[in-house]
Amino acid sequence: MAISSPGIGSNLDVNGIISKLMQVESQPLTTLARKEASYQAKLSAFGNLSGALASFQTALGSLNSPAMFQSLNATAADSTIFSAAATSQAVAGNYSVNVTQLAQAQTISSAGQADVTAAIGSGAATTLSFQFGTISGGTLTAGVYSGATFSQDANQPTGAVTIDSSNNSLQGIRDAVNAANIGVTATIVADGSAVPNHLVFTASKTGAPSSMKISVSGDASINSLLAYDPAGTQNMTQSSAAQSAALTVNGIAVSSASNTVSGAIQGVTLNLAKIGASNLTVARNTASVESGVNAFVKAYNDLNTALKNLAGYDAATKRGGPLLGDSTALIIQTQVRRVLSTSLAGVNGSLTTLSQIGVSFQKDGTLALDAAKLKTALTNNFSDIAKLFASMGSATDSLVSFSSSTSATQAGNYPLNVTALSTRSVLTGNKDLNAASTVIDANTTLNVTVDGTSTTAALTAGTYTAAQLATLVQSAINGSSALSAAGSSITASIGASGFLNIQSSRYGSASNISITSGTGTSASALTGTVSAGSAGVDVAGTINGVAATGSGQYLNGASGSPTEGLKLQITGGALGARGNVSFSNGYAAQLNKLVDSFLSSSGLVSGRTEGLNRSIQDVDKARTIMSSRLMDVEKRYRAQFTALDMLISSMTTTSNFLSQQLAQISNLSKQ
Repeated sequence: MAISSPGIGSNLDVNGIISKLMQVESQPLTTLARKEASYQAKLSAFGNLSGALASFQTALGSLNSPAMFQSLNATAADSTIFSAAATSQAVAGNYSVNVTQLAQAQTISSAGQADVTAAIGSGAATTLSFQFGTISGGTLTAGVYSGATFSQDANQPTGAVTIDSSNNSLQGIRDAVNAANIGVTATIVADGSAVPNHLVFTASKTGAPSSMKISVSGDASINSLLAYDPAGTQNMTQSSAAQSAALTVNGIAVSSASNTVSGAIQGVTLNLAKIGASNLTVARNTASVESGVNAFVKAYNDLNTALKNLAGYDAATKRGGPLLGDSTALIIQTQVRRVLSTSLAGVNGSLTTLSQIGVSFQKDGTLALDAAKLKTALTNNFSDIAKLFASMGSATDSLVSFSSSTSATQAGNYPLNVTALSTRSVLTGNKDLNAASTVIDANTTLNVTVDGTSTTAALTAGTYTAAQLATLVQSAINGSSALSAAGSSITASIGASGFLNIQSSRYGSASNISITSGTGTSASALTGTVSAGSAGVDVAGTINGVAATGSGQYLNGASGSPTEGLKLQITGGALGARGNVSFSNGYAAQLNKLVDSFLSSSGLVSGRTEGLNRSIQDVDKARTIMSSRLMDVEKRYRAQFTALDMLISSMTTTSNFLSQQLAQISNLSKQ
């Protein structure tokens, strides 16, 4: 009979023996588990280190932005009269502002109508053409001008609305005007009379240059209801005049078409609320810089503490951190401290070290801030503090300005040489428009291409002087939604010879202008035989003796050179040597780049964590192989002990049999 349980045949504790043998055989698994635990601890430690570095980098963000050091605060003593906002172009100081008039929009209304849905006129196709400009001179009586003149504003686009049998009612005209989005809001107001319904037009823009002129081409009934020329026939009545804001700044009179006043004070925008006087204070935003420096010191100390806990040794507990002796943590700590301890290169200013503004290392490796020293630096050297932290550039030539840089731009002082200045495309006609007035027929359009964008410009019918025609052309072309979307525009003027000049607002080789006939009056009536302008030219030159790339007014440092990524704006001046451009990477900029290199996919931390993950995977593979081998070992032990058990059992049976036989022989001998 086979033995069903180990040890029954031999009375040996086979399971116990095998268990103890397997404990010995399993010792390598314990070693692997300890290795994995060590790797996991380091992996977790690097996760904590990555978080500490990311927090440090976040704290660098504000100090790494030049805008932080260029911002100013504008504060009104009485904010109910006006509020203000300042840009980096503002000049610190105190200003006295006296608001005497607020800007408002013009409103005109039609004669009353009995029904808002009744058809007006025959329904023939009719064009309402809106122009915006300034009403001058004359007198205003009961909402009607006499003896006044109207001058179109070239900076405001014209607009046209088509009225036909589908919309020739007060409601239809109102909805058509509003849908056209031409700078006019239409409403219907009922006054309670026998013919109560008035169509009311209100200009979208405030200011004296936003008065309306409405030309009607088509149905006579609509013309008699809506035609409005402040210098001529006025079939509508003005209820509110277009009015510009009036104010004085330090006693100097200022006029603004809007209650948002820009340019009266350099770099400051005033938002007028009511008539009155108040003082304005413009001051550097030193509080935000001070807060940023404090945050920077704290963030570094937090990072230093994290590195100390992760890679340091605690003599009191006699225990080291999980990254004790790890070269990666040591490299990170050393490189960050090296940046903070090294003077800046390429700085065009009086500040080159952090200690000059009160930030210095202590014996324990932390940073400390001397608040009094920082305040002194903010007061005496504010502009240089920006160069101490952010990536900044400056030029010795007033017509050269630093625009931007990239991480590839190296600190240094670089000579600049300009070989070509940028220009804009200009189309100059060859017809003398001063010789006679120009008649523009109804439904006249021009096919225009500006800076690569093609559009159609509609001209309002009428008879125009040369100056009026230039204003009309500029307004019509700039009113194109396609050009607005492309960021393109033009200016039109009359030259000394009476020729029409049309100039693109864009600089460089992308600047181009062409005009051809569309419908109605021919383009030749405006420009003669000229249909295309000269192409614009990009700025050209060298930076640090290396040819730079020009794009419009901007000169970009050559790829692969120390000035790669450096972008300069050249707004004019002479050809040839144009002084020097200095560029420096401040501490925040350098540290931000350094932390990027640590945390990037190919950086130190990523490389180390990838190595640890591979080690953990190797341990898992070794454990799987070891477990499989141990199963074979245990199987072999059990087979061997089973065979031994059976052998002992067989021998015991034989021994028992022999003992019985010997006993019987002994008994027979006694007998």
